[in-house]
Amino acid sequence: MPLDKLIINQFRNIHSANLTFNHKINIIVGANGSGKTSLLEAIYFLGLGRSFRTHLNNRVINYESTEFTLYGEINQQQNILTPIGLKKSHNGDSIVKINGIYAKNLAMLTQYLPIQLITPESHTLLSGSPKNRRAYLDWGVFYHDQHFYHNWARIKRLLKQRNAALKQCKTYKELQVWDNELCHLSELLTVQREAYFNLLMPLVETTLKDFLPDFTISSQFFCGWDKNNKSLQNYLADNFMRDKQLGYTTAGPQKADLRFKINKLPVSDVLSRGQLKLFVYALRLAQGLFLNSMNNKQCVFLIDDFSSELN
Repeated sequence: MPLDKLIINQFRNIHSANLTFNHKINIIVGANGSGKTSLLEAIYFLGLGRSFRTHLNNRVINYESTEFTLYGEINQQQNILTPIGLKKSHNGDSIVKINGIYAKNLAMLTQYLPIQLITPESHTLLSGSPKNRRAYLDWGVFYHDQHFYHNWARIKRLLKQRNAALKQCKTYKELQVWDNELCHLSELLTVQREAYFNLLMPLVETTLKDFLPDFTISSQFFCGWDKNNKSLQNYLADNFMRDKQLGYTTAGPQKADLRFKINKLPVSDVLSRGQLKLFVYALRLAQGLFLNSMNNKQCVFLIDDFSSELN
């Protein structure tokens, strides 16, 4: 994998560790509670700036310390090593350094260490909230289209502002200052998402033939509103009173989803939990392979509790 070296200090139950990894496969073994999952979590945190186990960052700091530090060396093209480092403290302060230079935010880490995570709960990608499938899609678009993150971040801010304004405004005209830009950026984001979806799905279909050969699975990208019915601008105007009553925006790219079906039924209604896991493995493997082939990057696959995933 592209992560050559990892140094961990005061992260979970790992007081100190200095590891060097094989470029292909690394298997971590140990007794329960020895820190196997914490090691995967540290790699994940270094690559994405957050945990996959908790949204409370203070919980990943060793109870005897006030901060944790992570340091890694990323092997990029032509064996050029890029050092990246992250420090987080109990007071919420974060320090990120890339190639010895302070980074503006945690998001800058993500482009250096693409990570796909497989855990015993992986089936929730298909059986859970659309938020999970949206995150899966956006992971790929982020690495495929360099303009995606700017559009996504701006839309996120606009939606926050719009939802706050919904609680105060009396007429739809008061929202148009947000909606004009929101609709423009939403169209751009939808084009980016749909273009990536169309490129990825043939590889997903090929991979699924190996994992679930007995099923014919259809896929569809839903942008967050029915484009064939009317524009997002019209949806926002028509749904104003409903949105105001609910306190949030009910149509837009924040409602996008991936829909997978077998004989017109959602896959979560047809497949067993074990089969859903296989489906998710195919999705994540295809996405990693696509990244490797199109972006000349190497994806890291983190598999937690590997023995249970084989059952």
